[in-house]
Amino acid sequence: MRKMSIADLHLKGKRVLIRVDFNVPLNEKQEVTDDTRIRAALPTIRHAMGQGAKVLLVSHLGRPKGKVVPAMSLGPVALRLSQLLGAPVRMAPDCIGDAVTAAAAGLQPGQVLMLENCRFHAGDEKNDEGMSRALAELCDVFVNDAFGAAHRAHASTVGVAKFAPVAAAGFLMAKEVEVLGRVLTDPARPFVAVLGGAKVSDKIGVLKNLATKVTALLVGGGMAYTFLKAQGMEVGASLLEADKLAVARTVLDKARAKGVTFLLPMDHVIAERAEATAATRVADSTAIPAGWMGLDIGPKARQAFATVIRGARTIVWNGPMGVFELAPFREGTFAVARAIAASGATSIVGGGDSVAAVTQAGVADKMTHISTGGGASVEFLEGIELPGVAALTDKP
Repeated sequence: MRKMSIADLHLKGKRVLIRVDFNVPLNEKQEVTDDTRIRAALPTIRHAMGQGAKVLLVSHLGRPKGKVVPAMSLGPVALRLSQLLGAPVRMAPDCIGDAVTAAAAGLQPGQVLMLENCRFHAGDEKNDEGMSRALAELCDVFVNDAFGAAHRAHASTVGVAKFAPVAAAGFLMAKEVEVLGRVLTDPARPFVAVLGGAKVSDKIGVLKNLATKVTALLVGGGMAYTFLKAQGMEVGASLLEADKLAVARTVLDKARAKGVTFLLPMDHVIAERAEATAATRVADSTAIPAGWMGLDIGPKARQAFATVIRGARTIVWNGPMGVFELAPFREGTFAVARAIAASGATSIVGGGDSVAAVTQAGVADKMTHISTGGGASVEFLEGIELPGVAALTDKP
């Protein structure tokens, strides 16, 4: 990576402000129910502590919309982090202001202070200069380890980097940029992209960018029906973006012109309602009846997708193959997860639904890299430079 990394810096005795992504789920008892994102930041936090830095952590949680919402306090996260670190984590009353400055001043080398939810201030999402400067004044070094928020130009990701003496990537951020960057610039071939999810509109940039780079593009999920309709097929009551048919044809033409294999499902699990109790049947792409909707890829599609996946050396997967939250429509997504796990290829999984799918399928440990950034990984794969990465200090 061409940007400064935390590994490049001497941190002893310095105040190090680390932007982490601790946007984790809490239950009604205010307990963290999934600490994956906290664990992902531990290497960076432990490195700073071990170097004798005075560590300050800043994150958002939920969408408080610029107001103090007690249920979205980072207090429970600080408690869980202290358990994982085996060391106390102090909790600040805010993320900026005199009380925070005083709390930061009282830190000893190796100690950790969690700042309160940065989105309790409207200035964060507005990338407000005053808030950016206030955050920067808390530190000698700013470290961004929140890849999941790197596509947002906020005060806590971009603005603070402008005013801090130096801005570097944490280990998680550096790994995400390196792994995803290699996929776009120098992937081992055959290179297969598996894209799913509900809408073509959510993935237009990724589709256009990858259509010129991959060996094969496998498309499932709701977005497949827009592509099938673009080829003249009837899709019944399946999800359809009629205003994106021209885009779908452009992507198809682009892929074919490059000699890319573009595979759509040839059969589907269909139902009249997207409900767990709905009656289902399997139908070919040419025979989806009026009033019925495709809610998962069918057995023939699963086999065809698995065959292409089996021959890959690099695989990127973003988005489920159907409404996998409902038991009758999850098998296509799970079949893809198992095929990728068994492929032996370098596998990169991005997007919350895909990550949940590989976990539920019991194959998360078989994936080479599971991205912590849903929207950020999508934008990166579009070829867009992420604001949170661009703001970091360049290596000399």
